[in-house]
Amino acid sequence: MDVPAGQVITQPQRAPRAAPKLNAISWLALALMTTSSVASLRAAPTMAVYGLAAVFLYLVPAIVFLLPTAMVSAELASGWSGGVYRWVAEGLSKPLGFLAVWCQFAMTIFYYPSLLAYVASTFAYVINPSLANSGVYTAVIIISLYWLGVWVSSRGTKTVAGLSSTGLVIGTLIPGLLLVVLGFVFLGQGNPSAAPMNSSHILPPWTGLASLVLIVNNFLSYSGMEMNAVHVSSLRKPAKEFPRAMFLAVGLVLLIFILPALAISWVVPSSSLSLTAGVMQAFDAFFAYFNVTWLTPVLGIMLIAASLGGMLTWLAGPSKGLLTVAREEGYLPPYLQKLNKHGVQQNILVAQGVVTTGIALLYAFIPDVSSAYWILSVITTQVYLIVYLLMFVAAMRLRRIAPAHPRGFRAPALHVLCVVGWLASAAALVIGFVPPSQYGSGSVWSYLLIVGGGLVVVGLLVPFAFYRFRKPGWKQPDTEWKAGVGTTTEGEATA
Repeated sequence: MDVPAGQVITQPQRAPRAAPKLNAISWLALALMTTSSVASLRAAPTMAVYGLAAVFLYLVPAIVFLLPTAMVSAELASGWSGGVYRWVAEGLSKPLGFLAVWCQFAMTIFYYPSLLAYVASTFAYVINPSLANSGVYTAVIIISLYWLGVWVSSRGTKTVAGLSSTGLVIGTLIPGLLLVVLGFVFLGQGNPSAAPMNSSHILPPWTGLASLVLIVNNFLSYSGMEMNAVHVSSLRKPAKEFPRAMFLAVGLVLLIFILPALAISWVVPSSSLSLTAGVMQAFDAFFAYFNVTWLTPVLGIMLIAASLGGMLTWLAGPSKGLLTVAREEGYLPPYLQKLNKHGVQQNILVAQGVVTTGIALLYAFIPDVSSAYWILSVITTQVYLIVYLLMFVAAMRLRRIAPAHPRGFRAPALHVLCVVGWLASAAALVIGFVPPSQYGSGSVWSYLLIVGGGLVVVGLLVPFAFYRFRKPGWKQPDTEWKAGVGTTTEGEATA
């Protein structure tokens, strides 16, 4: 066909096809990832002391904290890369963003001693069960394993990922399933439960505010959902698939938390239950009943492997997020910003280790190991709750000031979710200052001093000092915000 000079033929345009997502994951895979990063047997003894009421104490924080956290962080992660610092900095201010990422890092200072105390008591059942209540033994194990973890992490080893990924199976799913099966067989043979299992014990007994304190620890058990929210952009249909993945993950997490806790309460009386060694106490009792005590060390090693894998994962992650933010804004002195030859922020890990060592010595000076474990667990929760208080406020403000900002997922009823999550976090923060019955006969004022002092000094005063004395020369111009930078885990940083 002849075309007149100067005339341009325009072909009819086809509707552009949506480009397939690279590294797309299924909603089922996301649900399992979330389950593996949140669920653990470590918290089971804490709730087992409540018997059947553990179901109630797990469901309440799941509804008012776990679901709001998952939905809100999913919207933020699908619209703003960079983790909690970027979310809070964009929604509120950069100083508050630094406070959020600092608290996310600082909570691990208390998290490692409580996690390694669980490892110490578990290992005691492998070598000598009487050591489980020894504060000196617990302190030595905590300090030794932490510094060994720093040494491994500073070498930039990649075996950490493999160990932590298999931890869900060998250290959580298999022992948890075995614990529940043994529990049902134990009851099925006509043995009475150590804890009452009738309808009058569905709710925890009311003894004042102290009867609600254990629920605070469950907030920490459910924390970390914001880390997995970064994967929302990898779903093919985020708006439909993310809620589906989260509801499945919540169900799986509840099963992993509730059933083992009940199994422990069936065989170990609450009066003799250790908050650190409760899982091994239950296995020891079950194995003795079924005449297979030789399995106790095997289960102990499985639980230890899973916990150590989790510790190594957390060692590198939060400190890397803090380093990235500090170099961009100059919030940390150059010494703490240095990397070793493997590209690991070794100086931050060492500084953190000095503080962690001091905290670990609490186990040597507090007579009751369970009391020290509980105090450190509460401080961990208190510091981490600051992150969520800031995150919920930032999410509401971002929806108001940037409604047209592209988001791969929009949380339904965002403001309702934020208000519920913020109120639940604030209530948990207040309740955390009430000494629980498990604290023993210690002074109430000493408990308040330790918990309140830990929160104020580590969670507020230290980051304020870094911010107040920052210098322009501390900034590193080569660190600009990129997708996934400043997150809490290495998996999130590379997503």
